[in-house]
Amino acid sequence: MMKNFVFISPNFPTNYWLFCRELKKNGINVLGIGDQPYEELTQDLKDSLCEYYKVSNLENDDEVYRGIAFLIFKHGPIQWLESNNEYWLERDARLRTAFHITTGFQEEDIPGIKYKSKMKTFYQRVGIPTARYHLTDTLENCLAFTAQVGYPVVVKPDNGVGASHTYKIENDQQLEEFFTHKEDGVSYIMEEYIMGEVNSYDAIIDSNGNPLFETGNVTPWSIMDIVNNQDNSIFYILKDLAEDTRIAGRATAKSFGVKSRFVHFEFFRLGKDHEGLGKKGQLVALEVNMRPCGGFTPDMIDYAHGTDVYKIWADMIAFDRTELKPGKDAFCAFAGRRDGKAFILNHQAIIDKYGSHIKMSGRLPDVLAEAMGNQIYLAVFDTKEEMDEFFADILKCQEEEAPEISC
Repeated sequence: MMKNFVFISPNFPTNYWLFCRELKKNGINVLGIGDQPYEELTQDLKDSLCEYYKVSNLENDDEVYRGIAFLIFKHGPIQWLESNNEYWLERDARLRTAFHITTGFQEEDIPGIKYKSKMKTFYQRVGIPTARYHLTDTLENCLAFTAQVGYPVVVKPDNGVGASHTYKIENDQQLEEFFTHKEDGVSYIMEEYIMGEVNSYDAIIDSNGNPLFETGNVTPWSIMDIVNNQDNSIFYILKDLAEDTRIAGRATAKSFGVKSRFVHFEFFRLGKDHEGLGKKGQLVALEVNMRPCGGFTPDMIDYAHGTDVYKIWADMIAFDRTELKPGKDAFCAFAGRRDGKAFILNHQAIIDKYGSHIKMSGRLPDVLAEAMGNQIYLAVFDTKEEMDEFFADILKCQEEEAPEISC
C-alpha cells in the first residue's frame, strides 16, 4: 500500500522540493501543506506533489490541523509527517502526536532535542564534554556564575533557532545591560565561552539508529559574530570526515534515540586547552539539530561527495536502506558576501578566475542572509589549499589583508 507523507512547507527553503521529488519517485504519496498560493509554486514542486493544501498562514495551528484532517479524510492514514525545518520541529511533533503518526519525534520528546540545557544530559551519557552553564534567573546569580567560569560568556535562548539573540558578554556592565534589554518571557542559557571552530556531523539515520550516509562541515568563524557584526560568512563540507567526529556523531545519535532522520550535530573543536573540557583539538558538544543543515548545505554535500542526499533520505523513508554509493570526494566551499563591503573582486572577476570550480552562485533571501550573507558562492576543490585561496580572494576587501581562514 502506498504510504502517505505530509510535507510541511515544501516550497521553503527553495531546494526542499527535491525531497518531495525523490519521495514520489519511490512511490510515496506526497501531500504538501504551505501558505504559498498553488499557482506560485514551481512546476517542479507541483509535479512532485499528489496534493497541496494551502493555509493562509503556517503559523496558524488551527488551519494546519484542519489541513491534516482533510488530507486524512481524502487519502487515508498518514504514515509520515515532516518539514526537515528547525522552525517547525516542535509543531511537527505536536501534529504527529495529535494524529497518531508514530514515525518521528512526539510532543514528549521535544524538550530533550530543542532545549540546549536539556541536550547536555544526552551528551554526558556517552562521555562527550559540555560547557558549564547557568539558566539566567537573577543578575546576582548570573554574576556568581561568571565569577566561577570567567568572562567572556555566551548568552542565547535556551530554545532558539540559529544565532539570533545570541550575545557574547565580556564584563559585568555588559551583563547588566543584557538584563535591561533581554526579551521578556524568553528563557536564556548562559555558557562559558569556548574558543574553537564548529565541526558538524551530518548524517541520514535509519530506523535502527544506524547511519546510511555520513559527512561533516567546518565553520571556522563564529556564526554569532557573523550575525551580530553583519560580517561575511564561510564554511565548507569536508572531503573526509574526521574519525573522532564520526565516533562522537554516532554516539550522540544513539544517546538521543535518533531514528529515521536527517541530522546535523554540532561540536566545538577546541582552539586551545580548556580546563575541565579537554586539550586543544578535542571535541566538545555544542548542540543537536534534528534536521538537515540549513540553506543549500544538502546540495553542497552532493557536490562534495558525488551523491544525492535527497534520494538517500527518500530511500530511508521508503525502504529503510539505500543502494546509492558516493562518488569522488572533495571539499565544497560556501562563501557569503555581505552587501556594502568594498570587495576587490567583483562577480565577473570571481567567475573568470573560479568559474570551473563554482557550482552555484546567487542572492539569498533576507530571511537567510542574516546568518549567511547576501551574495553566495558554492565551489568545489580537490585540496584545502585551493579552497583557502578561494576564500581569501573572494572575501578580500580594499585596504584589507586577506582574511585568515583557519583557526
